[in-house]
Amino acid sequence: MVGVVIILACWLVGNALSVLIDGYISGNIIGMLLLFILLCTGVVKGESVRPAAKFLLGTMALFFIPFGVGLIDSYEVIMDNIVAISVATVVSTFAVIAVVGWIFQLVNKGRQK
Repeated sequence: MVGVVIILACWLVGNALSVLIDGYISGNIIGMLLLFILLCTGVVKGESVRPAAKFLLGTMALFFIPFGVGLIDSYEVIMDNIVAISVATVVSTFAVIAVVGWIFQLVNKGRQK
């Protein structure tokens, strides 16, 4: 039960901080980063959130059902923009691969010296 409270508290603080910065970064992301920092610094012990996290990961597929229904509901809009969606997907995929490869090369050069 403590783990659920910790996870929900991080989520709530993340959403509050998101509102303070006008939603520039999603509250969910801020909450996850906050939980990560708390775990890394030892403020929160992994054992205290492990049962809740295990349950949430086990039931994660259920959280995607509403998004799937939303996609099916927006079928016509998606089909009207399928070319733009496809181009954006391909271009962004190659951009991410290129940037990650470039950063890896920079980091790898620094380690070899």
